This record gives sequence, structure tokens and C-alpha cells, in this order.
Amino acid sequence: MSAPLTLDEVVAIDVHTHVHGSACDGEHRIDPSMEKFYEYFGADKVIPTVDTVAEHYRERKMMAVTFTVDSETISGKPPVPSNEEIAELAANHGDVLIPFGTVDPHFGTAAVRRVERLVEMGMKGFKFHPNVQAFYPNDRSFYPIYEAIEAAGVPALFHTGHTGVGANQRGGDGIRLKYSNPMFLDDVAVDFPDLTIIGAHPAFPWQDEAISVALHKPNFYIDLSGWSPKYFSDNLVRYANSLLKTKVMFGSDYPMITPDKWMADFELVGFKDEVKPLIFKENAMRVLGLTGPVDGAASGQAE
Repeated sequence: MSAPLTLDEVVAIDVHTHVHGSACDGEHRIDPSMEKFYEYFGADKVIPTVDTVAEHYRERKMMAVTFTVDSETISGKPPVPSNEEIAELAANHGDVLIPFGTVDPHFGTAAVRRVERLVEMGMKGFKFHPNVQAFYPNDRSFYPIYEAIEAAGVPALFHTGHTGVGANQRGGDGIRLKYSNPMFLDDVAVDFPDLTIIGAHPAFPWQDEAISVALHKPNFYIDLSGWSPKYFSDNLVRYANSLLKTKVMFGSDYPMITPDKWMADFELVGFKDEVKPLIFKENAMRVLGLTGPVDGAASGQAE
């Protein structure tokens, strides 16, 4: 095991990684439902556990936000690994891992209580995947969950845009894309102005909508995971270099895209040298509460 990192040694913070494997599963087999997902990304079929993700990032002097997704109502299966396992094991890797919890929004008041319990266990935020969990984020029946997250003072991260889950499968394997238009999060940002909201991924085909929300709502941020930077729209690069330079963050979507590949491709795109430290580390430090506020939020004119 590599030596623990100090925050000063950290070169980047990846705000979007997944754990798919449990330490309790000695064989670490890929769930058959995930096979097509790996194939869609052309990713090596590694099964990341909390421990292996921690070591992968510690070797690279990076920190990582990591999570799974609870869609038990839709899938009929509890998340693997469990929230409890992620919280317990991530506590052993506090130098590199920032654990986010996940709750099935359809569990109602039970989901609210679960948010409160997971915060007590050390979860630093919460991940939602509206496509997989089959819900509109601005449905007011889910607002008590956001109230609990807002009260805890931690971020809520929502998948936005296209998803590789169900891609190229018959009927999209039941996955509906409509739930992940970032404009639904505009309502959430209005109704919960003190809730930090992260819209995950360049939100194809609604990238400009996500840019607009980030420009308009001070509590809305964009993570750049799930797409190689070489596929970023010109508009996203333009705004990330100017008005949104403090509102976008590095994310890979590991293991589907490795941080090595993402960062190599990032260098092929026209990001300004003075913006790179913000994207790689400083914006995430602020959003995740690892440092104080940064001046220079969206204002002025795009360059």
C-alpha cells in the first residue's frame, strides 16, 4: 500500500467514481447486467471495490468521490456494495476517498431517515441516477429527501443527460432518458438554494441547458465525467475557460473511463493553463468543503 497522502500532495480530485464490487464477495464477479455497460465504454472489466479504488487513486496522488446507486425499487436488488460497507471501508482511506451515499428516492420517509443515518456514518454527499432510479428530480414528493441533504450541508450529485446504462440493448433495457434533463434540476436549485447540486457529466443532448443552469444558479455545478474530453462540445470548453471556470470539476466515471485516459485526452483540448488547477482540484475542494470559498463565480462576458 502506498503511503497516505496529505491534501497538499493531492494533484487532482476525481468527483465521480464507482464501486461495483463488495469486499464480502471473494470472487468479485461482474454482474451480468453490467457486462453490456463495460462493453459500451470499451472498458477493462475490472470490478472496483472500495479498497482497490483507494489504492488506484493513492498511487496517482489523487482523491476520489466514490459511490454506488440504490435502485432497489426498479431493479429488485439492493445496491452492491452497501452504503454501510462503503462508509466503513472508506473511513480507512480518508486521505484519498470521499464517500457518497445513495438512497432509493421511492422509499419516501425511509429514504429521509436513511440520509440522516448515512450522514452520521460519515457520508459526504449523495448520488442520484434519475434514469436508473426512474424519477423526475423536480417531483415534489422527493423534496423531503433534499431537505435532509440540505440540512446536513452536503452535496447532491445527479446523473444528467445520456447514459451508457441500457445502451444498445433491446428497449434500452427499460431505461428512459427523459428523466435526466438538467432543467429539472433548475427547479431543485430554486427550491433548495442552499443545497449544493452537481450535475454529473456533459449532459448530452442537453449540454447547453446544463451550462445555462450553472450560469444562473450559484448552487449548481457540473462534473465533466463520463465522456472523453475530446468529445466535449465547443460551447462547454468555451464556458469552462471563462464564465464557468469555478463551476466545473474533473470527473472520470472510473472504472468506465480511467483517470489516466481522461487526463491524457484533456490535454488535447483547448483548456487554458490557468483554468486547469481549478478544474482538477480547487473547485472540488470548495464544493466538497475541503477549503474556503473561491472568488470569481460566473460573471462578466464569455471570452
